[in-house]
Amino acid sequence: MPPALEPVVDAPLRVCYFGTYERRYPRNAQVVSCLRGAGVDVQEEHISVWDDVRHGWAAGPGSALRLAAAEARLFARRPPGFDAFLVGYPGHLDVPAARRAAQGRPVVFNPLVSLADTLVSDRRRFRPGSVAARALEAIDRRAFRSADVVVADTEAHGRYLAELAGLGEVPVCFVGAEERLFRPGWRPPERFTVLFVGKLIPLQGVETILQAAGFAAELPFRIVGSGQLDGLLAAAPPNVEHIPWVEYERLPGELRQAGCALGIFGTTGKAQRVIPNKAFQALASGAPLVTADTPAARELLVDGESALLVPAGDPQRLAEAIRLLAADTDLSERIAAGGRAAYERQASEAVLGERWRKIIERLL
Repeated sequence: MPPALEPVVDAPLRVCYFGTYERRYPRNAQVVSCLRGAGVDVQEEHISVWDDVRHGWAAGPGSALRLAAAEARLFARRPPGFDAFLVGYPGHLDVPAARRAAQGRPVVFNPLVSLADTLVSDRRRFRPGSVAARALEAIDRRAFRSADVVVADTEAHGRYLAELAGLGEVPVCFVGAEERLFRPGWRPPERFTVLFVGKLIPLQGVETILQAAGFAAELPFRIVGSGQLDGLLAAAPPNVEHIPWVEYERLPGELRQAGCALGIFGTTGKAQRVIPNKAFQALASGAPLVTADTPAARELLVDGESALLVPAGDPQRLAEAIRLLAADTDLSERIAAGGRAAYERQASEAVLGERWRKIIERLL
């Protein structure tokens, strides 16, 4: 009789998460986590540049020197045995080094943002049309075109990136939330508090939130975070409590104690195209969410079912939505349950892990 054949066991997909990416930033940590959950062997080839999570995008001579040294080290690396390379956020300058390290294997770019869109149009650090703005646009285009595929966080953002760099299909994976931390557990609190967590940048609509707090003066607001627009808090209404910094691991506790969580309310173009980390974290925790009614938000959420959606930049409508939740516990519980259900259908780690895996496998 012929000898029995040994069963053929497929080797696991091996992916190198590569670059100077901010290691603890939710987009990176969540992608690594959900890929591993989908059975992918993910190993990190990482050089720290942006890993102070509180001031990760602080610019200056020190950051520039660290980045230059890191890029030189990355360019010399040739990690063996991987099926594909995935460049994390912010990694626009890492893509050429990844291309060299991959030696013909696929390179996937997870940019999260366009540098020009973020630093020129949204945060207004540089004047449109300036030398710096044109340089950022060139860096964007080179990075996006150098990758085999660019993955966006929403369809609206994907269309923008494709137009910016002349790309074809841009697949989409929502941001999601790290489920090791953000799990269901919200219950209607005895004291209704409105929670906003985030860097205080134009995208967030901080001015709109503060004005809404003035309209809903009977309700306490808790703002956690700091950033570019800290100065606005000097004129905050007396019902606003400001906490400059909370450790990331404590954010689930903040969400579980809140009456509702706020998303973003800015009126910039970028604000129309993204769903922020804080929205997914609230949904994953089962907390009722109030956020701006944007094309991106409509990809995931239904007004009155999975969130309350209000016009961007409209503090009066925001205050009205918050008051509805504060006055109606049944409504709060329905919105919370609907939001969690939307998260499970479209943005859980199980769903996104399979989506990321399929994007990579199609390249092999």
